Amino acid sequence: MDKVSYSVGGRQILKDFDLVLTKGVNRTILGVSGAGKTTILKLILGLLPVDQGRILIDGVEIGALRESKLREVRRKIAIVFQGGALFDSMTVGENVGYRLIEEGRLSDSEIERIVLEKLSFVGLENSIDLYPAELSGGMKKRVAISRALAAEPDYIFFDEPTTGLDPIGVYNIVDLMKRLQGEGKTTLMVTHDLHTAFAVSQRFSFLHQAHLVFEGTREELMAAPDETTREFLSPSERSLFRFTEHPHQEHQTRTITELE
Repeated sequence: MDKVSYSVGGRQILKDFDLVLTKGVNRTILGVSGAGKTTILKLILGLLPVDQGRILIDGVEIGALRESKLREVRRKIAIVFQGGALFDSMTVGENVGYRLIEEGRLSDSEIERIVLEKLSFVGLENSIDLYPAELSGGMKKRVAISRALAAEPDYIFFDEPTTGLDPIGVYNIVDLMKRLQGEGKTTLMVTHDLHTAFAVSQRFSFLHQAHLVFEGTREELMAAPDETTREFLSPSERSLFRFTEHPHQEHQTRTITELE
């Protein structure tokens, strides 16, 4: 992303926002809920048009592409949505193989082999005939990761991957993300969960009030001198991150933990 600006309904979501993904590296975009982190993923996928700036994937500017060419570029990317976004009427195996079936390039036996392989990677090969309603929240997200891997993407995006999970579920997702990095996958995560971000990421971008406030390593993030970044990492009672519920009501203050 090169100097990307985006607004909706008169609200500025991004202003001159820059983002670079490095092969084999996990980057996390940090920010409070509602800051526009998920919007960034939609912009990269070409689901939303930018107001200004450019988005390039492997050197190709997606804003200039026709829909058919854009679909080819999107095949390089897979996304694990916050809720898993599985099809309730399909089994686990059918969910994982859905994209391969839709593309129609492989035989049924080859698709079945890939589905089993990817489910084995996330430890759910014995759940292939179950339906999403029979899975826990953590299992659903592991199936979603398996589905993302099935198409052998170059880039995998994670949208708040550990939200709503118990500690064991969080551990499993973090472990899977580390294993993906070990296999050389390039991953991008958006989250406000610092614990997960620090566990898996090598580079960080901090989005606040439509602007890129920080970009760098964990060590640089922890030593960042600006007050906004310090308050995000260690919010105080007089936190910068506060909001007004109604213009005629008293100002209400919430910490980052409460916003989660």
